[in-house]
Amino acid sequence: MKKAHQVWLPILFVCFATVAASAQSFRVQCPATTITHPAANNDLEPAYSGPTQFTQGVNGYMVPSGNVNGAIKCQQISGGDGYATMGDGTQTYMFSFGPLSGLADIIAGRPGTQSPSTFNTVYPGGTANPLQPGDPATTINNGGLFTYNGAVGLVPDVDANNGAGAASAKLTGHVDPRQMLDVGVMNGNIPAPLMAIDEDDEFFLTLSNVGMIMRPDLFEQHTVHFHGYPNASSFYDGVPDASVAINIGGSFTYYYLAPDAGTYFWHCHITPPEHLQMGMVGQIYVRPRQNRVIGSLSSGLLNQQGDLRTACRRPGDGATPSVSTAPDILCSNPMPAVATSASNDGTHKYAYNDGDGSTAYDIEYPIQIHGFDPNFHFVGMTFNPEGFADMKDKYFLLNGRSYPDTVTAGPMQTQSADGASHFSQPLPSIINIPVGGKALLRISDLDVTEYQTLASLGIPMKVIAINAKLLRDQAGNNLYYNTNSITLAGGESLDVILDASDTAKYPARSVFYLYTPNLDHLSNDAENFGGLMTEVRIN
Repeated sequence: MKKAHQVWLPILFVCFATVAASAQSFRVQCPATTITHPAANNDLEPAYSGPTQFTQGVNGYMVPSGNVNGAIKCQQISGGDGYATMGDGTQTYMFSFGPLSGLADIIAGRPGTQSPSTFNTVYPGGTANPLQPGDPATTINNGGLFTYNGAVGLVPDVDANNGAGAASAKLTGHVDPRQMLDVGVMNGNIPAPLMAIDEDDEFFLTLSNVGMIMRPDLFEQHTVHFHGYPNASSFYDGVPDASVAINIGGSFTYYYLAPDAGTYFWHCHITPPEHLQMGMVGQIYVRPRQNRVIGSLSSGLLNQQGDLRTACRRPGDGATPSVSTAPDILCSNPMPAVATSASNDGTHKYAYNDGDGSTAYDIEYPIQIHGFDPNFHFVGMTFNPEGFADMKDKYFLLNGRSYPDTVTAGPMQTQSADGASHFSQPLPSIINIPVGGKALLRISDLDVTEYQTLASLGIPMKVIAINAKLLRDQAGNNLYYNTNSITLAGGESLDVILDASDTAKYPARSVFYLYTPNLDHLSNDAENFGGLMTEVRIN
């Protein structure tokens, strides 16, 4: 006969496990208003006429009293696992992030970042037609048109209305876990979902850890770390030693301000060599205030120099407050040395607050370089110890694809172990430049082990910024340079403009190539003719 503790201890363990699991909860957060954005409508970016002015409110908080700039942006992502398909047809296992909001935009190759009015919408199918495992790939494959960009699983919180019913209940961030898990499980993307915000925005990013189905032995936590991003609070920096880590079954909303334009990237900071090698890395970029300036760009930049968060002034600039000494050596964006009357014509966008129109472009493309070791991914799925010291990348990817998949339009999908197809590599790598136009390439090296080189045949690359810093000296002189190749280490970014404005040199329907001259990176594992190569097309 068994002793009492031999019978009851297992039961207690099961009960404790159940309590721990039920204590976890998925939530999302996307407020329509905040202290610094008190207006009811924060969907549109207002025109920029000067820095935001603050006064002390009745509750002691500083509240804006004039020039309320920026807006509120939100995004939801999952942390879990999935599969991706390489250019030679091989399916590889990943630890990865996936989209849980902005799904329609993600599959169209756009950032998944949304305004509150879009994010805080319930999936129109409701309980009668819920999201299916693998959506939106499942819905599209069945002939449907998927347009939903709201937060997956968001439902009215009936408890907030004393059980009166969903029809009259409020949206409080309550999430239906069934819908979230149907979409989020085995839904890893490579690279991770694209994010884009504007200077002066408040950004609410919710990470929900849905677990790794192929590795149930791993109780892996996940975080989000914005690499190189000027985040003011270490609590939201994603480094678990100084921040928080998100357990399986839980959600956490990160809060960021957007102070500086530029191209950054983000990744999980739990055992970074492993999680980055396995695919938990992607890009975020911040668009400049200059896109919203009306009238002269030089006067708009002068107004921006009045914002002490990003001021970078020289004596005699005329900005308020004035400066009597040279700008701080860390200033990356002083006023242009040559005064210009360049105006915002409403048709171009700008990579940085240049004040002289020198970073204007017509179309932008994120180019995310990644490489991985297939053996490392294989042992990561088969419960074997991973050889960190022996990592050797053999697949090389642009936006998660190796040639010839880099020139395939639209999202790529992979059938996962759940039997459903998922959009594993939604971001195309083809560069289409309008005739007579300019393309901004936001290039990030997401690699763990290798330096990466990209060369442009036929169209010189004008490098305008390195690691989210405009190339300009303290006297205001532009230090941009033209080159036919660039080299990056892991964690670096470059902003490059391909100028095809000379229609005699770059006529319609002409094709050029962006590729790596490192021949061993032009392969898909053991196969030739793959890796880091894509096309630049003049349309």
